[in-house]
Amino acid sequence: MREGAELARSYTSTRLTIDVYCLQHPERYCVSAKSLAAHLTGLCWALEFVGSESGLRELQRKLNGRVDLVKPAIPVSRGNVTVADIIPAVGPDEYLRALDRWARSTWTVYADLQSTTRKWIA
Repeated sequence: MREGAELARSYTSTRLTIDVYCLQHPERYCVSAKSLAAHLTGLCWALEFVGSESGLRELQRKLNGRVDLVKPAIPVSRGNVTVADIIPAVGPDEYLRALDRWARSTWTVYADLQSTTRKWIA
């Protein structure tokens, strides 16, 4: 298992931070079906599939180029935890716990799209 500092600086946690932020600001970062799929699959991968870097990179490769997707409706709510809640985190372990809370709060908001996201991953 990686140490907290190494994990907090890893590609996986950085990617998760980006995905969650983008899903909470979809009017700017999830304009297309492809961008929404990229961020939702990244979030789902991190929370439900252990989030290995190699798997995450494979998901990104699948979404490269022309992808035929229909963009589903985005939820109105953005979740109860925001980036402002993780900023005060002190140290890598606290940051990772705050990131996990933020990610899970956001994933809950996208409950209606979770089965679609799992299909995209499959």
